[in-house]
Amino acid sequence: MPNYHVSRRSRDRVFQGGIGFALCNEFARQGCKVYATSRKVESIGDFSFPSVEKLALDVTSDEAVERVVKHIVEVEGKIDVVVNNAGLAYSGPLIDQAMEDVKANFDTNTFAILRMAKAVIPLMATRRSGVIVNIGSIVGEIATPWNGLYCASKAAVQSISDVLQMECKPFNISVFHVAPGGIQSNISANGMSRFKLPEGSLYTAFLPNIIQRINASQAPGAMPTDVFAKKVVTKALQKKPPSYFSTGANATLFAIFKWLPKSFVLWLMWRVYSKKIAS
Repeated sequence: MPNYHVSRRSRDRVFQGGIGFALCNEFARQGCKVYATSRKVESIGDFSFPSVEKLALDVTSDEAVERVVKHIVEVEGKIDVVVNNAGLAYSGPLIDQAMEDVKANFDTNTFAILRMAKAVIPLMATRRSGVIVNIGSIVGEIATPWNGLYCASKAAVQSISDVLQMECKPFNISVFHVAPGGIQSNISANGMSRFKLPEGSLYTAFLPNIIQRINASQAPGAMPTDVFAKKVVTKALQKKPPSYFSTGANATLFAIFKWLPKSFVLWLMWRVYSKKIAS
């Protein structure tokens, strides 16, 4: 019997070439039945395999999550793997973020994982089998300027993964936390489309640095999306998936940063993203 998977997508759009799109294709390539979801099904690109089925899902809605999970279980009889990949990035100084954007950021990046966990863990527990894959970020472990909301939401995802790893052990459910570094994706383009520095901002002089930070993950050396997807899916389908995996541009560097004094690392991050401007 093939494994069946739910792969959660970006809240608004799923573009061919994005991380989630590549994960769906790779799960299908490795013989899995895949349910790819997005708030707008028409925004999902065309997959290479017929075993990928598209479903509408707004991950910020309790009812929508419960409805989709129920539908998949009715059709397949089980859910083996859930991939939590939904994400928004509102870039810019923290104090310039509108509170409605702060709430949307956490609702999509963080709270949605808890919604999905509440819906699928009881089902997996009855079978004493299942894998939950949470896509975090290296900036959830080492914060950077001008991307504070994303850093904070991914830091919360790391903590959620850590706790779920412990609390799911009695039911033989694996929780696999992935912390990507720079991966070729649409995150910078999407971030730029949302970014606007408010008039009168205290940080107007730092605009070049903010744009530099928005585009940082797509700098030369970013890992091709299909390479990233193959690494993650192969590990997720192991008999015993790892609890943590980090790969992509700067992943090794950020791993080293975790062993250095935080004051030094934060000083370095500020220096990198405030060049020739800060006094």
